[in-house]
Amino acid sequence: MSKIRIAVAGVGNCASSLIQGIHYYRGKNSQDDIGLMHWEIGKYTPGDIEVVAAFDIDMRKVGKDMNEAIFAEPNCTTVFCPDISSSGVTVQMGRILDGLSDHMKEYEQKYTFAPADVPQPSKKGVIGILKDSGAEIFLNYMPVGSEEATRFYADCALEAGVAFINNMPVFIASSPVWERRFKEKNIPLIGDDIKSQLGATITHRVLTDLFKKRGVKLERTYQLNTGGNTDFLNMLNRHRLASKKKSKTEAVQSVAAHRIEKENIHIGPSDYVPWQRDNKVCFIRMEGKLFGDVPMHLELRLSVEDSPNSAGVAIDAIRCTKLALTRGIGGVLEAPSAYFCKHPPRQFTDDEAYRMVEDFIQKDPEKTNEMPYYRSGQREQAAAERYPLL
Repeated sequence: MSKIRIAVAGVGNCASSLIQGIHYYRGKNSQDDIGLMHWEIGKYTPGDIEVVAAFDIDMRKVGKDMNEAIFAEPNCTTVFCPDISSSGVTVQMGRILDGLSDHMKEYEQKYTFAPADVPQPSKKGVIGILKDSGAEIFLNYMPVGSEEATRFYADCALEAGVAFINNMPVFIASSPVWERRFKEKNIPLIGDDIKSQLGATITHRVLTDLFKKRGVKLERTYQLNTGGNTDFLNMLNRHRLASKKKSKTEAVQSVAAHRIEKENIHIGPSDYVPWQRDNKVCFIRMEGKLFGDVPMHLELRLSVEDSPNSAGVAIDAIRCTKLALTRGIGGVLEAPSAYFCKHPPRQFTDDEAYRMVEDFIQKDPEKTNEMPYYRSGQREQAAAERYPLL
């Protein structure tokens, strides 16, 4: 079977974990699938993925072999697969645009980005690299708040005829304008803002859904996160957080029994702690009322290595995108987006999204006109929500 050929924009911690994971699982079998949601999707295993192009802006990565660049500073994630041979893929200079926040220049280079002093590529240049590499799928790993940079790479994917997976909280898949553009060209799109395998948002969602199912009235909740990677350093600039906070907040609000008042819900990064490196510590508090309006409180502390926590999800998203390419399905892939992302075009409970993505993998329902992802009466409502001006 041929490889799934991917390109990545941003050779940071998340890309490092993804590439390490591809090599880690290569040569293993279904009996060794610890840490994966699916060993095989459409007969593709994690080791069937091949990175054929990569873009970054850091002088310690640009011009280097990709499998060397993933271990360069400021990357600080766990190295769980150190013995990776040269890939033959050179990291190309990317477009900076708004991918670098000004405040990061005040920190030591080992913590932040150090832009390479080489010409930035034009859109035509990026498109040319994507086409020449034979990439089928383009993954966006731009920093939070990189609105212009994300749109630039999404546009390059469209022009190159390459599927796009938007792992970051810039609204591409959940934008009717972008959705139409990808649909018109019949190019698959997954997004927005990848969920971790077992991270803060998925845990908070499951607990919120549990409150609903057990009849507990959720009155107030917060989620505070600290970490020491470049993502948390970047997010010290609160102006870059608008889409991130919206993405994480809506992910929880969407599974609550009733929408929580804005002043009673706070979900978002709290602070940057350099010595935590890629370790993310999450604090969740939920206050509610049980039978007879008797109050109850829940507090949880979760500690996870941030980037590997998203890599397994990205590996599944890549393989689902490959299925869509093979089947000739374009536009937003609703089931994978709902299950793998915090801010998909339409929110579903995680149980519903799980069943949807299993159906997508096994039955290919998007080739039918039945639209099985919508419960009775929801199709018209969904259209009105997503295309309010029509």
